[in-house]
Amino acid sequence: MNAGRRGSLSFRPERRRSPAVRAFAFVAVVSFGSVAAALVSQHVFQMQPCPWCVLQRLIFVAIGVFALLGLAWRSAAGSRVAGAFGFLLSLSGFAAAMWHQFVAAQSASCKLSLADRIVSATQLDTLLPSVFAPQVSCADAVYLFGIPYAFWAAAGFTLCAIATLRALRLAAR
Repeated sequence: MNAGRRGSLSFRPERRRSPAVRAFAFVAVVSFGSVAAALVSQHVFQMQPCPWCVLQRLIFVAIGVFALLGLAWRSAAGSRVAGAFGFLLSLSGFAAAMWHQFVAAQSASCKLSLADRIVSATQLDTLLPSVFAPQVSCADAVYLFGIPYAFWAAAGFTLCAIATLRALRLAAR
């Protein structure tokens, strides 16, 4: 039995989660939630992905993996490694989203673009085509509530970058 803050008795052991753990949990939810939302959009609402969309999915998955690593490896070193890679991937995801919206979406075709080459090099488009196979051109922009999907992805990457930066700051203490 533990005494609570107000002097009452509690039968639950006190478990406080560190702010770094909460930050990594938040990043995992945002990153995997973003991929889940993209898959629902694709398979339920027929909003097909282009190569840049697929690359952003891949980056979200990688961010989520590093967030899970930060949750599992609960040391200062683990938080630094997971936070650093998560932060760098978040920045690269933001850059990919901006490139997607302002450059790739303006071209008639994005075949053989950097995104297409990266996705093809991972072979995920053949291993998991329902998740990682590009279906349309970048010019066929997808909108959600009147906002381009690339901007939604950029917002997700920004949230992940802020949270991983917070985890990095907390690990430095």
